[in-house]
Amino acid sequence: MRRQPVYDSADSASGRPELGKMPEWDLSDLYASPDCAELKADFARVEAENLSFAADYQGKVTGLSGADLARAIQRYESTGETMGRIGSFAGLRYYSNMGDAARAKFLADSQARLADVSSNAVFFTLEMNRIEDAALEAKFAESEALRRYKPWIEEVRAFRPYQLSDELEKFLHDQSVVDSAWSRLFDETMADLRYEVDGATLTLEETLTLMQNPDRAKRQAAGEALAKVFGKNIRLFALITNTLAKGKEIVDRWRKAPSPQTMRHLSNSVEPEVVQALRDSVVAAYPRVAHRYYALKAKWLGLDKLEYWDRNAPLPERPERVISWDEARETVLGAYGAFSPKMRDLAARFFDNAWIDAPVRPGKAPGAFAHSTVPSAHPYVLVNYLGQTRDVMTLAHELGHGVHQILAGAQGSLLSSTPLTLAETASVFGEMLTFRALLDAETDPKSRKALLASKVEDMINTVVRQIAFYEFESRLHAARREGELTPDQINEIWLAVQTESLGPAFHFAPGYETFWTYIGHFIHSPFYVYAYAFGDGLVNALYGVYEERRAKGAAEDFVQDYFDLLAAGGSKRHQELLAPFGLDATDPNFWAKGLDVISRMIDELEAMG
Repeated sequence: MRRQPVYDSADSASGRPELGKMPEWDLSDLYASPDCAELKADFARVEAENLSFAADYQGKVTGLSGADLARAIQRYESTGETMGRIGSFAGLRYYSNMGDAARAKFLADSQARLADVSSNAVFFTLEMNRIEDAALEAKFAESEALRRYKPWIEEVRAFRPYQLSDELEKFLHDQSVVDSAWSRLFDETMADLRYEVDGATLTLEETLTLMQNPDRAKRQAAGEALAKVFGKNIRLFALITNTLAKGKEIVDRWRKAPSPQTMRHLSNSVEPEVVQALRDSVVAAYPRVAHRYYALKAKWLGLDKLEYWDRNAPLPERPERVISWDEARETVLGAYGAFSPKMRDLAARFFDNAWIDAPVRPGKAPGAFAHSTVPSAHPYVLVNYLGQTRDVMTLAHELGHGVHQILAGAQGSLLSSTPLTLAETASVFGEMLTFRALLDAETDPKSRKALLASKVEDMINTVVRQIAFYEFESRLHAARREGELTPDQINEIWLAVQTESLGPAFHFAPGYETFWTYIGHFIHSPFYVYAYAFGDGLVNALYGVYEERRAKGAAEDFVQDYFDLLAAGGSKRHQELLAPFGLDATDPNFWAKGLDVISRMIDELEAMG
């Protein structure tokens, strides 16, 4: 049954009636409530199934035939899907209002219970990794059903060099519940913080949005309010960061991982040298991209030096207008539809059903995300929409994730999950389509300049800023191995990296050194951030291929290849997925081409004066 969106009132917590009615998601497609019969039955089923699974297979995996191993994987996948549904419901419900103690308790209890029941199945992948290569190839040869799971099996076996004993692996599995408590402490602390700006008490999202205001005094007030609150809480954030970094170092040491980044690269199915080539290319491009652009921006704003609160300021020729939710919807769907009616129809499902949570509310998770949930359900999108052009781009970005997740869902739970390096492809491509649609529709030269500048800033934020984040994490984790870091030491690492990446156009006022504190990726997913830069470089190259084919009248061929890429999910690695487009991410020149796209846009802006 199709569910209509649930709307907040015009005078909702966002306090922005000019935005119009905005949807809030309905999670009943997962479960009706935390105490509903279906949820209780699913918990009981996964508990029984994991016990039964262990009784049937523990100690026997290496001796299974190919067909029997395939059946075991299918059972493992089915139970995992149900656990994923439970975890998704608990998590999404919590992120809707992190200030609700009952929701926080339900999430914590659900995570602990799922960890307990799933610990009975930890043996499975460990034993699968003990199968000799030749024996596994024989099993593949005899079973077509098993061959379907070959990409997932290869991904699991990539961790073989770092696998510990069964007891230690089970201990780490159980210990993950404690580790997640530190992440929860970060989330709940950040959600509860409030920022006083010109007599108003604001959330994080509202305060960050003020740093895009045309009025420099308001931007400065917002920046200083953030710095004041971050500074007051710096010891807590330093403790969380130190604790999680130390915990990661201990696990890496036991696994004999050669670097703090190793496990992330393995989970992303990407070679370390590819990530290093990306990092080196972006760092080398700092002067011709970020430094050059911000020097231009200082000139446009009439400033000798930019401050950190000027980084996202709009151009003075075109103050930012408020874009209603309905206009944002039509803008994104129109851009998606011009590329492919199928892509528009998939994205429209998020609006037509209660799959988006858009308004800003106290306690709601900051930022934005698309959560895939499980293939038997559908993704959900969270944004904090405040009517800025960047909010429209964020909506386009997250809907790209949603479209990708729907298409990949046909692969099933184990094969639908896309490595982070490819997971950003559809999202960044969706942003590019939306930007191009806005630019093509704009005839006023000043407005076109502002749009182009906004896109350059988004690309710098996606490429330069994210690689700077990656560099910050790399230095922080390396330093943490020498001992606990004081808040001042972490601040120094942050400020050094920001100075290198943003360049001489900036003077960083006191307080900015604490701005590492609110970046949730550092807490939840160490070294995640390079995936954004990977995705942006990949999309720049993909979009170039699209324009070439469109010029030759072969746009439909590209669209089909593109949908095939998204539908593959995690069943193929990046080399195989990019081959139909003639692209190769292992080629060092690949990243230079993506950076050249940004550089040429800056050339165009310089020519505009």
